Amino acid sequence: MNTLNDLHKISGSFSNTEKMPVLFLGHGSPMNAIEENQFVTGFRNLAKTLPQPNAILCISAHWFTKGTKVTAMEMLRTIHDFGGFPQELFDVQYPAKGSPELAIETKQLLTSVEVELDEHWGLDHGAWSVIKHLYPEANVPVIQLSIDYTKSGQYHFELAQKLSVLRTKGILIVGSGNIVHNLGLVDFQNFDKDNYGYDCAIEARSTINDYLLDGNFQPLIDFEKQSRAFQLAIPTPEHYLPLIYTLGLKGKSEELSLFNDKLLAGSLSMTSVKIM
Repeated sequence: MNTLNDLHKISGSFSNTEKMPVLFLGHGSPMNAIEENQFVTGFRNLAKTLPQPNAILCISAHWFTKGTKVTAMEMLRTIHDFGGFPQELFDVQYPAKGSPELAIETKQLLTSVEVELDEHWGLDHGAWSVIKHLYPEANVPVIQLSIDYTKSGQYHFELAQKLSVLRTKGILIVGSGNIVHNLGLVDFQNFDKDNYGYDCAIEARSTINDYLLDGNFQPLIDFEKQSRAFQLAIPTPEHYLPLIYTLGLKGKSEELSLFNDKLLAGSLSMTSVKIM
């Protein structure tokens, strides 16, 4: 890739398709990349229901930036952005190609925002640890869009809406995070206990799921104004905001469904969302 003008020449290269689904994936521990468990099975079962995309645009909790960036390189490095895990996890590579074409098309759609074309990031574990279960051959190009940490939930919801045209160009848009995500309260001794959550996590998940299934998104967008249970479930916004991108892309007549809808270790949830 040489100049922005060069990218303009190759943008718009994605042909029209049937409308692609939109996903929010609860990615949980990086170990889900190499373990066999019910959540990994859920991702694989999901993959069987998805059309083959031309490319993937991922909004991951782990690219939290000042301003908005999009990966624009031809090849993406696999980022191992964690510590304290076995070497087997650090050995994982997910050699998906990037897509400068999709990067510039994304930049052109987000005209109200200054979008930086980034050639340094790659794929963080919020992206590759789940996408590898959907497309294990790494045969679908992937780009990442960062989350601007200076902006509100409403801002991110409206920004996502500007990306909706990509869904009719064969682009699978994936938000990756965790709706309930309080690492400070994790009960590691009960990490393997099935569907285990503290009362505050149970309350938050139940309320959020009701809002999701009812299509009542405004309280979810205004998450910082909600109950004490919400505040304990979402002490920081980075893992939650990818959900807001997914909701911003939902069409009025589309169905929203949940899967992997379980609590984990007291203060985490693996709840994932499919819209189509």
